[in-house]
Amino acid sequence: MLVSDLLTSEYAPFYHNYILSVGKNNLITELENGRDEFVSFLEDVPDNKLTYSYAEGKWTLAELVLHVIDAERVFQYRALRFGRNDKTALAGFDQDIYVPQSNAGARKKQDIIEEYKTVRESTLSLFRSFGDEALKRVGMASGANMSARAMGFIICGHQAHHLRIVRERYL
Repeated sequence: MLVSDLLTSEYAPFYHNYILSVGKNNLITELENGRDEFVSFLEDVPDNKLTYSYAEGKWTLAELVLHVIDAERVFQYRALRFGRNDKTALAGFDQDIYVPQSNAGARKKQDIIEEYKTVRESTLSLFRSFGDEALKRVGMASGANMSARAMGFIICGHQAHHLRIVRERYL
């Protein structure tokens, strides 16, 4: 399943730029490539940069990475619900409530990397378990219809978006 297979009706307009930032590979390959790129990038980041933020009131690098992890968990959960044909509307999540509670300032870089890898492996396992029908199933999150497969590509695009921000503003 390629990102070009997605219909714009399968995701909220808010996520369109995330979808556009995804490569041309199938979903599993995009998730694997994204994992490898993100882990390699994080391993090269100096430890002292984890507490850096580029402006007053902006997240530290550690907070941003933990936001990526939290969002992946939320998107993964949505994909699970949609893939299992659960039609219960799901509420959004407020990243600005989650981030201060992430304990980012007390975390070590290797611990954050291990958490990221664990979450991504879980994401890969979930999406590998879906058949074509499950991937195309649609549910509602944050007031918008979304497909399970769109959630997978949103995970990829969301991470790519934040990695661009880190390269532009944090390093």
